[in-house]
Amino acid sequence: MSRGIPAPVPAADTSADGTGVSRVPLLALCVTEITSWGVLYYAFPVLSQAVTRDTGWSTAAITAAFSASLITAAMGGIPVGRALDRHGPRVLMTGGSVLAVLAVLAVAAAPNLWTFTAAWLLAGVAMSAVLYQPAFAALTRYYAPHHLGALTTLTLVAGLASTVFAPLTDALSSHLSWRGVYLVLAAVLAVVTVPLHLLALRRPWPPPPETAPDKPHRPHGRPRTSVSATVRSRPFLLLATALTLSALAMYAVVINLIPLLTSRGATSATAAWALGLGGIGQVTGRLGYRVLVRRTSVRARTVLILALSAATTAALAAIPGPVALLIAIAFLAGTTRGIATLLQATAVSDRWGTASYGALSGILSAPVTTATAVSPFAGAALAAGLGGYPRTFLVLTITAVVAAALAAGTAPTLTTTRHPSAALPTRRTAARRLAPRKSEE
Repeated sequence: MSRGIPAPVPAADTSADGTGVSRVPLLALCVTEITSWGVLYYAFPVLSQAVTRDTGWSTAAITAAFSASLITAAMGGIPVGRALDRHGPRVLMTGGSVLAVLAVLAVAAAPNLWTFTAAWLLAGVAMSAVLYQPAFAALTRYYAPHHLGALTTLTLVAGLASTVFAPLTDALSSHLSWRGVYLVLAAVLAVVTVPLHLLALRRPWPPPPETAPDKPHRPHGRPRTSVSATVRSRPFLLLATALTLSALAMYAVVINLIPLLTSRGATSATAAWALGLGGIGQVTGRLGYRVLVRRTSVRARTVLILALSAATTAALAAIPGPVALLIAIAFLAGTTRGIATLLQATAVSDRWGTASYGALSGILSAPVTTATAVSPFAGAALAAGLGGYPRTFLVLTITAVVAAALAAGTAPTLTTTRHPSAALPTRRTAARRLAPRKSEE
């Protein structure tokens, strides 16, 4: 796809809100993200016990295979981000969808643990091209400077992935083997995501802000900060560390929530529904994110959100029951997790702009996604070593508290406003507002 000036967009294809940007990519990505997350991520914790019972493979071994897929996705995020900056999302996300279908089919057919692991590694490659990072990069470029609304909409809808797919997967598993469930889910993935990525992401890829025709050239005395200089800066390193530790704790809670609840008296079906309710909690949290943005600085909301995550993890560690109260806390944990997703999606643009969003986001996401990948295995290992899930959740609480403390140093020197920059420095933002409106950003 060209990096040049995008072709004019027909009036019939533009949104009705006056931004002049089509809603088609946003609507399509809402559907594909909820499906991709549901099949590639949330089905596993529901089916893991069935896999162990049927095959005799240990829970630690199959969880390690799943974690390896997420590590693979993290490593793939850096080249994927660079490719998105240059070429756009259509080819990459369509190819990723096809690969994801093949990977899920391979998981379903795996005759032994090594093949099962290899299939999950293939799924990890697909995840790097179809989950949040490429979708966030696409929407940030398509809808800048109004990308916060698009990102919020996407995460609101995709937050329902666990709500839809955890109970659906559980219902299917009552009639089919775990292999049969994965075959059905692969078919859903193929029918939904491949055509939507292929057809809905055909729009010309907008140029980065510095090369857009209505943006003035940067004065010679103020050269653009390079990606390498940004990633070596103290705020970026602290941000990456804080989000990584928080993700480690947060997603260890997600994956280990079902065994925690069942160890405290919940049935497996009730625990699956609790995981699904966490998805509704994610949506609830994201609904209030824009209000939070208006009322807090970048640094303050980062600290606040990570601290809330620590608080809900502590509550799960300390409160033994009843089950209804634990489910309510799981809902609140989902709320903070949902806000944290938007926090990560806007972390780069709020601090350093949109011009190199794909590359910077890919670098930032790599350790965060790696922590997400390690968290299922780390949670299981901690539970085995510490003698139970309550002590495990206590260790995760300490990890989350450290993350919140580190977040206090994540505001760049130039970040002086309480509002998001719409991802461009002040001088260019002012120039945009004075320039004539274009039919396409």
